[in-house]
Amino acid sequence: MNSGKVTIHDISKALGIDSSTVSRALNDSPRVSKKTKAKILAKATELGYQRNILASNLRTNKTNTIGVVVPRISRNFFSNVIAGIEETAYEAGYNVLICQSLESLEREQKIMATLLSNRVDGVLISISMQTTSFEHLKPYKDYGSPIVFYDRPCSFEDCTSISINDFEASFKATEHLILQGCKNIVHFGGPQDIELYQNRKKGYKAALEKYGLKYEAPFCLISKLTEKEGTSMAKKVLKLKDVDGIFSVNDTAAISAIQYFKAHGVRIPEDIAIVGFNNDPISAVIEPSLTTIDQPDFEMGKKAATLLMHQIKNKKSTGKSVVLTSKLVVRDSSKYKINTEV
Repeated sequence: MNSGKVTIHDISKALGIDSSTVSRALNDSPRVSKKTKAKILAKATELGYQRNILASNLRTNKTNTIGVVVPRISRNFFSNVIAGIEETAYEAGYNVLICQSLESLEREQKIMATLLSNRVDGVLISISMQTTSFEHLKPYKDYGSPIVFYDRPCSFEDCTSISINDFEASFKATEHLILQGCKNIVHFGGPQDIELYQNRKKGYKAALEKYGLKYEAPFCLISKLTEKEGTSMAKKVLKLKDVDGIFSVNDTAAISAIQYFKAHGVRIPEDIAIVGFNNDPISAVIEPSLTTIDQPDFEMGKKAATLLMHQIKNKKSTGKSVVLTSKLVVRDSSKYKINTEV
């Protein structure tokens, strides 16, 4: 018998048991005795019966699948978040559908439409750098399933967000440079349409203000923080006057800047001290090693998945914000040696 075409009726006929009883047994109904259930399951295995998951999902309106939208899987931070999500989802019996936007709003829009058509039970999303409007999320939200934002928090209807305190982490990073003696600190920032990068810039400015240092608009360089743009910003830094420190809101741009500076005779940290953000693995092994902000990425993934599945179960969004703790990891790139007076 073709295993792909074995039906409940085939099992019913083979055992001489009513098809409704067979159906209940295969769905683990308490209305069927253990003895009968075992007999039916054994025959189903013998015949090569495979349950029609799609049909079952249509009946229950539940797929046991969650969608995860990630800007770039290649970034160590996001791959660790995904690991946390998958571990938690697997333990709870959920499948995970991972999609990457590559920081493109157009791709993100198509992904959300696909997740809606596949009726995933909930979505975890870190929005792209191009996303300034959330209209493409509304059809999914109107469908009645929850959305949880991670890493890049957003104010969208009553959705939950989970992130670190970006203001506090950036204040801490900038303050560290100041306490090492830096007085002219450049900020490598991300697109200011995104709340996360707004908060990191605010933290940078607040630290300058606390220590009586003037904020200079030309010292705030905004980009998408790629390797190429890290190099481009490093070139701009060398055209600015008396720069002695850089706070970059990701490690990628910071490391590209270090490589450019080293190739052009700029000493790190003696001439320019640098602090990054994310604690990517490479930050510990480059020369000099990079001082950076360590984020609880795996924990963020686990927490985000737990919150989403709780909302799926209770069919209700909480609209709350969850903030996790980060820490400054001090390495060689910021051990400034010229002037330690503030």
